[in-house]
Amino acid sequence: MMDVSLDLNRRYTYADYLTWLDDRRRELIDGMVRLMSPAPKRIHQRISFNITHSLANELAKLNCGCHIYNAPFDVRLPKNGEKEDEKIYTVVQPDICVVCDLTKLDERGCLGAPDLIIEIQSPSSAKYDLNTKFNLYEAAGVREYWVTPQAAGYILKFVLQSDGKYDEGTVYEKGKIGSTVLEGLEIDLNDIF
Repeated sequence: MMDVSLDLNRRYTYADYLTWLDDRRRELIDGMVRLMSPAPKRIHQRISFNITHSLANELAKLNCGCHIYNAPFDVRLPKNGEKEDEKIYTVVQPDICVVCDLTKLDERGCLGAPDLIIEIQSPSSAKYDLNTKFNLYEAAGVREYWVTPQAAGYILKFVLQSDGKYDEGTVYEKGKIGSTVLEGLEIDLNDIF
């Protein structure tokens, strides 16, 4: 693998991103590189697996045709409907995403906003997930955004409103959390934490 030296003050595109052939995980936020940790902690992986497993079971019951993906999985969030790699400046790797509009999927990931994104916060990513990514997902039109701190035992759910803004958020600590945008989907928090 080739070592990639990047100027972290330079703005890059998805076309640039595709040329980086090392093993480092990165996201592009409006063209600026954000380095990600190489591997999440064990508790992060356990929560991710539990959520994915529960979602998969529920989506199978609903027979809705939606697909679930785990990081690393590139989600390109273009502005103004751009589809050319040279004009896409934002690429994220959500911990978990659900895509119901299968026309957004291609061999490289998802082009456009998934229906549901779930981020599992580490202490180092809390501000990033609740500020930068919150604003990014809201602007991109991600219909529902769930955030869960690694060891807190709850999920904070935001739903995109008709004005294009997320609601104030709802905390789910016990019982079940249902999806507003994936009608009929419910997962038991006891199966997650």
